[in-house]
Amino acid sequence: MSSLKLISPVDGSVYAERPVMGVDDAAAAVARSRKAQKDWARRSLEERIALVRAGVARLQEMQDEVVPELAWMMGRPVRYGGEFGGVNERTNYMAEIAARALAPIEIENSAQFERRIVREAHGVVFVIAPWNYPYMTAINTVAPALIAGNTVVLKHATQTLLVGERMVRAFHEAGVPEDVFINLFLDHQGSEKLISSGSFDFINFTGSVGGGKAIERAAAGTFTGMGLELGGKDPGYVMEDADLDWAVDVLMDGAMFNAGQCCCGIERLYVARPLYDAFVEKAAAWVSSGLKLGNPLDKETTIGPMANVRFAQEVRAQTAEAIAQGARGLIDPKLFPADDGGAYLMPQVLVDVTHDMRVMRDESFGPVVGIMPVDSDEQALALMNDCQFGLTASLWTNDAERAARIGAEIETGTVFMNRADYLDPALCWTGCKATGRGGSLSEIGFHNLTRPKSYHLRKKSA
Repeated sequence: MSSLKLISPVDGSVYAERPVMGVDDAAAAVARSRKAQKDWARRSLEERIALVRAGVARLQEMQDEVVPELAWMMGRPVRYGGEFGGVNERTNYMAEIAARALAPIEIENSAQFERRIVREAHGVVFVIAPWNYPYMTAINTVAPALIAGNTVVLKHATQTLLVGERMVRAFHEAGVPEDVFINLFLDHQGSEKLISSGSFDFINFTGSVGGGKAIERAAAGTFTGMGLELGGKDPGYVMEDADLDWAVDVLMDGAMFNAGQCCCGIERLYVARPLYDAFVEKAAAWVSSGLKLGNPLDKETTIGPMANVRFAQEVRAQTAEAIAQGARGLIDPKLFPADDGGAYLMPQVLVDVTHDMRVMRDESFGPVVGIMPVDSDEQALALMNDCQFGLTASLWTNDAERAARIGAEIETGTVFMNRADYLDPALCWTGCKATGRGGSLSEIGFHNLTRPKSYHLRKKSA
């Protein structure tokens, strides 16, 4: 029997291993989930909300185990704790708006007619979650899907193999029925077979463009709805009236936090020429003096290893190619002796970059950022849109009207002003172009996890 092996980036050891579930056994588990869905949907909204909240609360009680476990699985330093701040914020918001978002749209209720549109749960929702923020990305769909009356089948990335197991255990211990929320250990082939057989009513996937294409191919002809959040290459634009220190601090944190492994991390920066030299100097100092690369189990470490050696090698390749093409790296490797040529990768800031370089076009998903000067909003806009992806864009200015005007022209899912690398659960988390389609969280997230059902009831003849 084949197995899924989680290789820890901390020391290269096998941290966890689970047998791959056979397709027939997985299909039987999904069938049980489908059978359980009707009873779950019949429960009151208030009861479903209470059980989801209880599941999240039980999960938070596991924090002492979760934090070092995350460090071992994907390298995030223990000093940053778990992901429970975001998990709680998102769960609580979706619980608070559920009654409003799922309320029927009343068209008429007269002596002759009753006409309304209700939100009906899809049925079984398949959540394929990524490793970079394994709890927060999963909860984006798990919580509202369960609240809306769906059952959920969770498949987590092998790099964070234990997360799905832990989430499901916490929810079951809190009272969510076993077949309402299940975790499956599947390989790609098993997942694709289940999808192609029409096992699911909705699929949510966060991951690579290649993974999204494979899911769309597998689902072809099944008419299964889906939400896809795929690659990103998020830009920041610092205008001449920006608060320079504030912009440097937020944007560099957005580029380097979690070793740059953030869906909406900052990967390329465009700075108005009057601020360019000062911004570059401060950005290099922020990285050189503010980050410590090392073992994520050490509380002094601020940047741990990348989750996998091959991820680090891709960032090294993009950086080396850029330097060979004329870019300059501003960060001295001597400041980061823990860089071992493997998963432990030093952060880098590049200047003299162009869009002919992969580091300014392809997703890096690591601790490297390129900075270019610009001479106008038009030039910055053209560069920001010169990209196959569209998740977020971060604009820095004191002029909200200017930001809105530029934002209207950016091909992106979210426009930030004086903020970066943040997910607001009240707003729809969505992307365009090769970043994918659909949207999670907010009221729209509930609409995507349900389908409209119309009632036209004629009470008596005219």
